[in-house]
Amino acid sequence: MRNRIFHRAFLFGARRVAPLFVLAAIFSVSQFSPVAFGSDGKETVALPAENPGEPGSQHTSAVRNGVLETKDGLTLKLTIDLGSVNIVPLEAGAAPLVRYTVHIETDARGNAAQQLLENYSLKAKSTYGGAEIIGVLPPQAARSADAQFWVQFEVAVPRGYSVEVNTGAGDITTGDIGGTAGLHTQGGNIKTGRIGGSGLRDASRGRSVARLDTQGGHIQVLDVAGDLTAFTAGGHVNVGNIAGDASLRTGGGHIRAGQIGGRAELETVGGNITVAHAENFVNVHTGGGQIDFGEVHGSVRAQTGGGGIRVMYVSGPMEVESSGGSICLTRVAGALQAATSGGTITAWINPDPPSGGGAVRLGGASQLASGNGDIVVFLPRNLAATIDATVTTGGLRHIEADPALHLTVQSSNTGTGPVHAIAVLNGGGALLKLHTSAGKIRLQFLDSETALRESLMREQKERINQRLQEHQIERVKIDRGPVAAPEPEPKTDWLESWLANLEVAFTGGLHEDPDDFQKRLTYCPKPSYPALAQRAGIQGIVKVQVRVTKDGRVEVQKVLEGEPALADAAVAAMKRWQAKPAWIKGKKVEVISTVKFDFQLH
Repeated sequence: MRNRIFHRAFLFGARRVAPLFVLAAIFSVSQFSPVAFGSDGKETVALPAENPGEPGSQHTSAVRNGVLETKDGLTLKLTIDLGSVNIVPLEAGAAPLVRYTVHIETDARGNAAQQLLENYSLKAKSTYGGAEIIGVLPPQAARSADAQFWVQFEVAVPRGYSVEVNTGAGDITTGDIGGTAGLHTQGGNIKTGRIGGSGLRDASRGRSVARLDTQGGHIQVLDVAGDLTAFTAGGHVNVGNIAGDASLRTGGGHIRAGQIGGRAELETVGGNITVAHAENFVNVHTGGGQIDFGEVHGSVRAQTGGGGIRVMYVSGPMEVESSGGSICLTRVAGALQAATSGGTITAWINPDPPSGGGAVRLGGASQLASGNGDIVVFLPRNLAATIDATVTTGGLRHIEADPALHLTVQSSNTGTGPVHAIAVLNGGGALLKLHTSAGKIRLQFLDSETALRESLMREQKERINQRLQEHQIERVKIDRGPVAAPEPEPKTDWLESWLANLEVAFTGGLHEDPDDFQKRLTYCPKPSYPALAQRAGIQGIVKVQVRVTKDGRVEVQKVLEGEPALADAAVAAMKRWQAKPAWIKGKKVEVISTVKFDFQLH
């Protein structure tokens, strides 16, 4: 008999053996082909040593199999205290039977091995509702041996069957399941084909088709023709198309979904969330990961503890919030509430036009708020709305708008205090309120940056498709001990990339923090303290705005602060400075920043 590769699981509580370990086999759907089994029987054989270098090492195994008569459309109930399970549909046109085979193996020796295998309890019977199989290693048998133990179930069922599987430790793998599926494991991965029918067109919402849960592994589902509930304590959740509602939760992994036809409730403690297409209300929450949406033909509520949020299109109301990341919304058709404590908010406001033509309107009052970041909003020229924009600190230069918007601006006399702007567009309409504490607010028309928007949407589609294609998850060793956190997904630079592109499009350069700008300098001689200024007792700070050109020259754009005599000395020195330009997507871009000099008499 050929060797097999096995997973390890552990017996706990009353069944724990020291040091008895339980290993559940790894296998894929394609590896199992149903064969004609005889009636219930037992076979005990000696397997070749797994480690030939260890003299006397060999395994003893038993194979039990059988056939149960049944009818299509019923249910298999499989309950085992340990072991992996593989379920596949019978070949098309086959008689409605349940065929099963169980591989049991131990590394115990002699009579102990024989007794351990014989003590494994396996019960299989046909029932009014379908078929029932129960496999248990009695506690007294487990305690009597100091050995390892392996169990693997392979079951073929009619194509329209439902399945209910419970295993104390091990992977669960299935092919296409025509009925419903309830799959539960205390320590393994769950991987299924299509559940609930031959195609999504035959499904109706409101039908609970699949309930899957594992205390530590990954969950991967191809399609579900109805509602899906999936939970893992720490792995990833990957699903294809869900015709009904979806409730997907993980204690720390990523969640990826292709299409969701009903309501969606998605939650992860810290992973990323990606949804390509949704037809109804979507509510997502992550403790710190990125959130990516394609198209949502409904409403959205999204919250992340620190990552960015990017949405291509939402037809209904939208509420998005990030504790520190940036938010990019490439088409907003309904009312919008967006908030971030420190990132940039960029939104293309573009409601659906009325059937009779004329002005377009927001679905209700909207607000965009950022603690320290910028707010960039693109508006259609025929939008009927009232704009109320406020920057807490910064002055007039912190609100920029297309002149055709006719903003009425009010600011303090200090030049650095709060600034407030109001505009009534096309007779007015729902309030669009914009607020940032220390960033800038920019208002432009939609047709001013169409190429940039189209580029961002293409990138988003490619990104979502790439993530959804990453469905093959490497199997990992699972035990009943503490659940290890999943490997973090490598961070992508899409958010920084499109923000940089946007900034370059507006200002002609990439704005950079003064401290980061210092690292870019390759040659920067210090200015000389003018003798006349020293004799006159002139001292103080000089602050200059500069631009690094694509060829590395440092140009002084304007003096922001400082005595003229000191500023002239600083500008003279900076004419000799050189620096490295920035790169975005393989192209050089100019950099804009500020430099501060402190002239002090000693």
